[in-house]
Amino acid sequence: GEGAHLEFKRRASSPDQIVKEMIAFANTSGGILLVGVNDDGELPGVKYPQEESLVIKKAVVKFSRPHIIFNETIIKLSEHKFVIQYEIPVSRRRPHVFRVTNKKSETYIRLRDMSMKASREMSEIVKRGKDGKNVQFTYGEQESALMKFLTTREKITLPEFQILSGLKYEDAAEKLITLVLANVLRIIPTEKGDYYSRV
Repeated sequence: GEGAHLEFKRRASSPDQIVKEMIAFANTSGGILLVGVNDDGELPGVKYPQEESLVIKKAVVKFSRPHIIFNETIIKLSEHKFVIQYEIPVSRRRPHVFRVTNKKSETYIRLRDMSMKASREMSEIVKRGKDGKNVQFTYGEQESALMKFLTTREKITLPEFQILSGLKYEDAAEKLITLVLANVLRIIPTEKGDYYSRV
C-alpha cells in the first residue's frame, strides 16, 4: 500500500497533482510513484504510456523549480496494459517548489502516505538541512523556558513558543528552526500546522 516512499495514481489526468507528489518525495526522503495503479493497489494499468509520460514530463517542466530529477520505467503488464514507474531520489537541490504563478510557489513534503504543503519553517529546515553541517546555538533563557515547558507538555506550536519566549514571530521561528537543525527538537508537520517536540 501507499506510504512514506510509495504513491499510486490511476492516470495522469491531474498532472499538477503528480508533480506535487514528486516534489514531496524529492524534498523529503525520496520515493516511487506508480501511474496505472488504484489507491487499493489494483492494477488497471494505462493503455497509452507514452502519452501519459509526455503529459507528466511537460507538467514537471511547467510546475517544478528547480526541475525534479527522476527515473522513468514503463512496465508492460499485457498487450494494452502498462504501469509507469517514477523513481524520485531525495534531492541535493531541495527545496523544490511547485510554481502556482510567476510570483507564487509552494513547497511540499511527504508525511506517511500523503504529500502536504510545507510551512515556511519546514521549507527552511528542508533547505538548510541538506548541508548536513553541525549546527551550534546559544542555550539561553528562551531555550531553557522551552525545555521546561516540554517536560510537562508533549509538544508546542510556534505561536505558543512566541508567547512563552516573548520573542517576535520571526525570532521565535528562527530559534525553533535552529533547534530542529541541531537535533534538539523534532518538527511534526500536520495539516493544521506544525508542532515541535523533544527528540
